[in-house]
Amino acid sequence: MPQPAQVADSVRLAWPTEAPSISAVQRRGWLGLPAPLADSLLTGVDEPAMVQAWEQVIARPADARQRVLVAVGSDRLVGFATTGPSEDVDAETGVDGEVDQFWVDPPAQRRGHGSRLLNACADTLRADGFGHARWWVLAEDVVLRRFLADAGWEADGATRSIGSEDGTVRIDQLRLHTSLAAEDGA
Repeated sequence: MPQPAQVADSVRLAWPTEAPSISAVQRRGWLGLPAPLADSLLTGVDEPAMVQAWEQVIARPADARQRVLVAVGSDRLVGFATTGPSEDVDAETGVDGEVDQFWVDPPAQRRGHGSRLLNACADTLRADGFGHARWWVLAEDVVLRRFLADAGWEADGATRSIGSEDGTVRIDQLRLHTSLAAEDGA
């Protein structure tokens, strides 16, 4: 089945056939993570299995409110994000959504794709009925945290440490949140 023509510099829902491109962007993004984490992900995640997992998430999400959004620049996919209900134990069901994955291909960064993708995440979560959004970020990722702070996200005090099952790789994260309520006068 032919797919619609690409629109330059836009964000839309992903197609299952884009799973290989999504996987490639994610793997290139991993290269920018702290070395032990990047090495663990790149060697520990089988690329064909990763593509298959993305196809599954896009074509048959576990929850109807789980979305995979893609940023398109010129003629190719340049980023993606996932949104859905927050899985945090302290989340209010039906109220708290989350941004889970968010990657812009390194060569395409600083061209507005991240801002478009972030706005689309907020719009999608809002359209799915969520009033608040959450996002776990690497504590040491100052650039992403500054980008999100400029867009109205702030730390809510929650932190966690995650990593490999054998404990050799650990990373600290903090949770940011924002209101999805429409601004007065908008």
